[in-house]
Amino acid sequence: MYEKKYEVSEIEVKEILFLFLKRLWIIILTGIICAAGAFLISKYLIKPEYRSTASIYIINRQDASKTTYTDLQTGSQLTKDIMFMITSRAVLESVIEKLDIDMTPKELADLISVHNPEGTRVLEISIVNKNPYLAKELADTIAIVASQNLVNIMEIEKINILEDGNLPVYPSSPDISRNTVIGAVLGCVIACFLILALHLMNDRIKNADDIEKYLGITTLAVIPWDEEVKKKKPFASKNVYQQEGYAS
Repeated sequence: MYEKKYEVSEIEVKEILFLFLKRLWIIILTGIICAAGAFLISKYLIKPEYRSTASIYIINRQDASKTTYTDLQTGSQLTKDIMFMITSRAVLESVIEKLDIDMTPKELADLISVHNPEGTRVLEISIVNKNPYLAKELADTIAIVASQNLVNIMEIEKINILEDGNLPVYPSSPDISRNTVIGAVLGCVIACFLILALHLMNDRIKNADDIEKYLGITTLAVIPWDEEVKKKKPFASKNVYQQEGYAS
């Protein structure tokens, strides 16, 4: 019983694979069309965004020669606090006022991401914007304002500007190559799904194996179908009628 089920399952898998191979040109064509669509949308419809990153270094008030594990934990927590404070309303309002830009603190906060490389007191402040020059200007200004304001607020010794924001040349998004590949893969998957769905919905009996498979009836014999006989049959009938007419 289990062997029979295994054989049936194996036959179905082979049938599906053969079906996909038979319709391979449709799958490839759909993949190419979807890849082209994803490329065109990414290239011409989605506006590119640019990322600029500035780095700051935090110096805590402690004797470096007497650093303990507790001090390191405190420094790590302090770094996390500063990461939060960089996107605080006080800092963002100062940046907006200094640059005189038409933007709310919430809108500016949505453009900012702060990253702390593991085991360091370095904070990387990244800005994503459609204008590469504005992205750099925002990153630089946030680093300067944070280094000036947070020293007094959080009672730390100093915050140094480690790196100014870079002027991005190439957009950080959209990733045209990745989107094109994803479009091609999705196109192929959709084509395979539609081909399989149409195949499963087609319940016509196509051969003797389908009779046993779907109806559970054993086929005793198969009568071949000759297309030539089908074509000649009307002429044969006409001749019979003519002969009958002559006989009458």
